[in-house]
Amino acid sequence: MNHKRRKGLLKLLAEHTTASVEQMVDWLNASPATVRRDIAWLAERNLLIRTRGGAENLQQKKRTFTLTGETFQNNIERNATQKRAIARQASSMCADGETIIINGGTTTYMMVEFLAEKRLKILTNSFMMAERLLMSSENEIILPGGTVYREQNVILSPFDNDITQHHYAAKMFMGVFGLSMLGLMEADPLLIQAEKRLISQAEELIVLVDSAKFAKKAGLILCGLNRVSCVITDTGVSDAAVQMLEQAGVKVIAVAPETLPKDR
Repeated sequence: MNHKRRKGLLKLLAEHTTASVEQMVDWLNASPATVRRDIAWLAERNLLIRTRGGAENLQQKKRTFTLTGETFQNNIERNATQKRAIARQASSMCADGETIIINGGTTTYMMVEFLAEKRLKILTNSFMMAERLLMSSENEIILPGGTVYREQNVILSPFDNDITQHHYAAKMFMGVFGLSMLGLMEADPLLIQAEKRLISQAEELIVLVDSAKFAKKAGLILCGLNRVSCVITDTGVSDAAVQMLEQAGVKVIAVAPETLPKDR
């Protein structure tokens, strides 16, 4: 019921731009206290702007439901030889019959090539990965519900009760914006919310990052290093970065870059 009412509230704001609590009480047939709680809940997740006595659509402030990170297409070519080697190593850690989670990202996307002969149950929020795996493999593919963000190649839902809560995975493979002693970092609040839900459904968290990601900083912490089981990176990683991870109890696998296929 909360999900339906909040979705309705966002739809009304999309139509009317701004609304007072009194107006939303009439539209939603809910109490003022309930409407205020919904506004607070949605504002915390950057899905609307809380105002005195009501709320505004994000569009009003020239903000939209887009992600702040770089586009998938721009990222896929960056450090591609390192990413392909990392993806191959990650795929080798998957055993037939397992249920795994793979988040949307350029390095994780490269796992598709190496998963073609596997027999896995794969939950992913990357619609491009899902499409390619459906065409090239016999893996069982599960997609969460939500909005498709084309430029970043991810499906995200602003609501807590999506399909991911019903699936458990032995392993989750994920790429991130950056990595430091504070943990895994992302640049967008909506991405943080969705990925936290995915992480909570996996026993083992395996992070795929090329060595350049250790120099990238973002303002949002996704989770601490204590949640990470293994980091797969390339041989360009610094000794200091490896030491930092190992001191935090994280296994580090560094692989040499490899030549890209000629048909790329």
